[in-house]
Amino acid sequence: MDSRRLLRIFATALGTAGLLVSGCSSGGSTPSASATGSAVAEELKPYYGQKLRWRDCGVEGFQCTTMKAPLDYGEPDDGDVKLAVSRKKATGPGKRIGSLLVNPGGPGGSAVDYLQGYAGIGYPAPVRARYDVVSVDPRGVARSEPVECLSGKEMDAYTQVDQTPDDEGEVARLSKSFKKFAEGCQKRSGKILPHVSTVETARDMDILRSLLGDERLHYVGASYGTFLGATYAELFPSRVGRLVLDGAMDPSLPAIDINRDQTAGFEGAFQAFAADCVKQAECPLGTTSTADAATALKKLFADLDSEPVPTGEKRQLTESLATTGVVMAMYDEAAWPQLREALAGAQQGDGSGLLSLADNYYEREPSGEYANLMFANAAVNCLDLAPAFTGPGAAEKALPEFEKASPVFGRGFAWAALNCGSWPVAPTGAPHRTEAKGAAPIVVVGTTRDPATPYKWAESLADQLSSGTLLTYEGDGHTAYGRGSDCVDTAINTYLLDGTPPKDGKKCT
Repeated sequence: MDSRRLLRIFATALGTAGLLVSGCSSGGSTPSASATGSAVAEELKPYYGQKLRWRDCGVEGFQCTTMKAPLDYGEPDDGDVKLAVSRKKATGPGKRIGSLLVNPGGPGGSAVDYLQGYAGIGYPAPVRARYDVVSVDPRGVARSEPVECLSGKEMDAYTQVDQTPDDEGEVARLSKSFKKFAEGCQKRSGKILPHVSTVETARDMDILRSLLGDERLHYVGASYGTFLGATYAELFPSRVGRLVLDGAMDPSLPAIDINRDQTAGFEGAFQAFAADCVKQAECPLGTTSTADAATALKKLFADLDSEPVPTGEKRQLTESLATTGVVMAMYDEAAWPQLREALAGAQQGDGSGLLSLADNYYEREPSGEYANLMFANAAVNCLDLAPAFTGPGAAEKALPEFEKASPVFGRGFAWAALNCGSWPVAPTGAPHRTEAKGAAPIVVVGTTRDPATPYKWAESLADQLSSGTLLTYEGDGHTAYGRGSDCVDTAINTYLLDGTPPKDGKKCT
């Protein structure tokens, strides 16, 4: 499984027709005093005292087990959630350091899939030699009592709803689609829906740390996984080991700022793609300038809004699906050749290339079924922060500032930020500075042209964390570790293996 695919899908907040720019969440409920001390609260001792029973996963070299956590940490006697855990034991040589927990982001990405498909076999050999590499699917995700919202056919319809409404009727249909999505989540997953916050998942991670026999948590989190890691550090600063937060989020931002910053981030990523494209002899967006390329892409979107094109199957390529396909390719410059081919096809009446990119983004199977990525994505985001907009009027009012941030994507991203406005569960989190006073050194990684987690977020988080140190990758794409920079990889490997963080402000190319 391609690690870059996992990172660019799992690590973001995006998803057209309601999930665009909403999956990189921040915020979280305030922990109880018992959660932050070194002792374990009496009511949680049964969870910290459970025994893990490891078994073969059916995937060579990996073991699996299930752990329990309280459904509601405020009322631990009200029932449990069962969480799927997997590990790849340290291979040697060298003395085992402990367990290294990994999370690929989302929220909604399967950490177990990420471990078995990439981290457990693709992380640098010296790291895998000295750590048991471990993952847990967060509550509400994949194998851990997944949130469910819509059937495959309903999700197909949802992803095709016009995300750039032109009149009151289209605004009403978009709003209705968000409401139907939220109602589906409540109907199918009402029990767990109030209990999938980032704070609760971070507390689950501490139970797992203890069950693995580690005094401190060693962790690598990408994108949303950085917010999860920072939340853990805030809750349990004395239990922080070696934490790498790659593609960092800024927990101090409200939802509207997150959405607007990401809008600008994707505009920057498109500009980088366009600058490269116009140098190619067969660039489908022209060979003159990035401005002309943007105009050509906007024209394609407008044409598809008026008349979708065939894809070789029952679904046609709509503007909303085309936008998702383009956004998908912005996460990694390695996808730019595929995007050029897909755009050329769409211009010639063949929408199959962009549809394939969109399906990859949504984790839609050929059977028409969807993974629960987008369902969990919304459930966590809408619980962690108050919605960016509570109604269509607020979204419409914000259109100018979003279109200023991105002439190409701004209108659609603004309307997509309305998705939490109909959520059936009140948010439990709020934006706040995260300092984690007393924690061991934490490495925060930022990529200068990262579309989904803008570089300034990494600067901000590193500044907020009392022990944060900033490592910069000057380049394109989402996240930096394992993406081709020897400088970045060496700095992080050194930190993970001997505990020495890079010098604050270190820059890599």
